Amino acid sequence: MSTDESRVSLRGILRRLTASEAEIEAQELRRESAESGGVPARQCMRGQVVSVAGRLRTVVYTPRTNLPTLEADLYDGSDVVTLVWLGRRHIVGIEPGRHLTARGRVAVRDDRKVIYNPYYELESPK
Repeated sequence: MSTDESRVSLRGILRRLTASEAEIEAQELRRESAESGGVPARQCMRGQVVSVAGRLRTVVYTPRTNLPTLEADLYDGSDVVTLVWLGRRHIVGIEPGRHLTARGRVAVRDDRKVIYNPYYELESPK
C-alpha cells in the first residue's frame, strides 16, 4: 500500500469515527438508494419523471373538506420528497420507518418536492 492510499484510508476511518449518527444514517440511505437505482432526491427537478428510494420519515393523514390526502416524507439521505396520495386515508404498509421505492413526476409545492399519487414498491422489512 502506498503512502497516498494509507492516508486516504486513515481519513476514511477518522471520518467514520467522528461522524454523527445522523450522518452515518444518511450515508447508508444514499448507498441503498443508489443500489436500488433511485435518483438522489436533491437532484430531482420539477417536471422530471423519477424513481426515488428511501425511508419514510413521517406519514400524515390530512382531512380536507372535499378531498382527504395521505402524505409521507421519503428521505433518501440527500433530501426529502413528499409523496401525496389524493383521496386516501390509509394505505397498508405506508408507515414511518418503512423503506420503499416511489416513481412519478416531481412537482413543487411550497418550495418542497412532491410526487402526487406515486407508483410505489414496498421493501421487505429488515
